[in-house]
Amino acid sequence: MKSIKVFICDDHQLIIDGIKSILKNNENISVIGDALNGLEALEKINKNRPDVVLIDVDMPIMNGYETTLELRKHYSDIKVIILTMFNDKSLINKMIGAGASGYILKNKGEKEILEAIYKVHGGETYFSTELFFTISKNSPEEAIKNTNAHPITLLTKREINILSMIAQGLSNNEIGKKIFISKRTVDTHRYNIMKKLNILNIAGLIKYAIKNGLI
Repeated sequence: MKSIKVFICDDHQLIIDGIKSILKNNENISVIGDALNGLEALEKINKNRPDVVLIDVDMPIMNGYETTLELRKHYSDIKVIILTMFNDKSLINKMIGAGASGYILKNKGEKEILEAIYKVHGGETYFSTELFFTISKNSPEEAIKNTNAHPITLLTKREINILSMIAQGLSNNEIGKKIFISKRTVDTHRYNIMKKLNILNIAGLIKYAIKNGLI
């Protein structure tokens, strides 16, 4: 397996050192750089491109939101995982909208950090379990607005079921095995779901599923 190149961006050196310590003994992951703010990160990434960036939200000079937007604009192949202390619904939705593929809390341990890196690098999404509860709490007004924007009635029961599993972080292969269909068939269903809802990426599907109570 080719080593996954990881870059860490956080304004606390202690956090950077802690993550490096967690990752250093994993032969499938190599930390190729780090930075204390978004601007420094972009300058270094321009010279040595990683596969995955772990990035804090609240940083000086250039914060995590601004940096994520720049990364998605100029390096669409780089996956972004938000690493933060803030379990806030509006912030989570904002970072998903910016293009983050993962969102984990800083109080998580080695197992969850590694799982997030592997899944996001593989084209999936990853969110700490407790975050689903936070971002699924919509007001009645929000629920009506979201449903009117993309009516869930456009989807078949099978598509709703698959969308729910996508939002839970299951891969297409895992979904296929769970409901006894091929990975290719799951691919087709996912394409149809995205087309019906006019959603362009997996992060958008997750956000939609959460807002409509599918998880």
